[in-house]
Amino acid sequence: MTSKLENKENKENKEVNEEIENMYLIKEVIVHPVILLSVVDHFNRLAKQTSRRVVGVLLGEYVGDKVEVTNCYAIPFEEDPKDKKVWFLDHVYNENMFEMHQKINYKEIIVGWYSSGPKIRPHDIEINDVFRKYTKNPIFCIIDVNENSEALGIPAEAYTMKEEVDIDGQLIKTFEKIQTSIKASLPEQIGVEYLLRDISDHSKSQIVKQVKDKIVSLKALVQRLTEVKNYLSNVLAKKLQPNPIIISNIQQLFNYLPNYETEEMIKVLSNSTNDNYLVLYLSWMVKTTMGLHKLINNKISIKEAEKLKEEKKEEDKKKEKENKEKEKEKQKEKEKKEESK
Repeated sequence: MTSKLENKENKENKEVNEEIENMYLIKEVIVHPVILLSVVDHFNRLAKQTSRRVVGVLLGEYVGDKVEVTNCYAIPFEEDPKDKKVWFLDHVYNENMFEMHQKINYKEIIVGWYSSGPKIRPHDIEINDVFRKYTKNPIFCIIDVNENSEALGIPAEAYTMKEEVDIDGQLIKTFEKIQTSIKASLPEQIGVEYLLRDISDHSKSQIVKQVKDKIVSLKALVQRLTEVKNYLSNVLAKKLQPNPIIISNIQQLFNYLPNYETEEMIKVLSNSTNDNYLVLYLSWMVKTTMGLHKLINNKISIKEAEKLKEEKKEEDKKKEKENKEKEKEKQKEKEKKEESK
């Protein structure tokens, strides 16, 4: 009897959890570059070189199972550094700001809130409950504002509240990470390009920038592979329950990998590497020949310049001799005239 009752309770709890998840399901959050710039400006004005964090409101709209965040604004927020449970958020200020934003663009509604992080804190669940007054399922976005951050990928992470009912019938609230991407409209793309022109170092060539981008992308790939490795090792050690969706995605990645042991693949790889080395060899040959050509031209030009200088010196010497001879002749003529007188 007890086992049957427990099975019924477990089924009821699963049904309740599925209903809660399907009510406000959000699969992806799209963040616009304006949000990143606004949050960085907010942090630099109030909390730079301190251990504080800043909090603000995210505005946007729901597009199916996606949330597009197009605007944001800062709100007054304070928390006790000693006791993290003590915090203050001015919801009256929030309501006034949202009312003014609605007069400008009524399509933008409150979709969640942001924090400068860098991590989730225990009382963030309570803050998230405050924003549930304005939207049913607010998203929580952590924006990385650190200049010297070694994190790879986009500087934004989005979370939603996940509510589950445990065996005892108690409601458990946790944050669940969801897919986050950055999308820019045409005016935003133009603005970001102009900002990058001012930030970028023009003394460096385009090749240096491309090499740096390649290095960053490879580091990001290594980081993702280590995450996959750690997840699979934890699953094998029975520290984590295997997620069939994650396992199927990893299997698809392995299926996309080519078989390098076949003769055809070996030939293709050898041909491609030989072609690449040939291009490199030719480029270095051209570069060296051009360098030698410039060096020879430089030496020829230096020799010609030296010859011209020597010729000018000889001409000057000849002119000086001629001038001296003329002066001597003039003096002789003067002496002759004086003697005749």
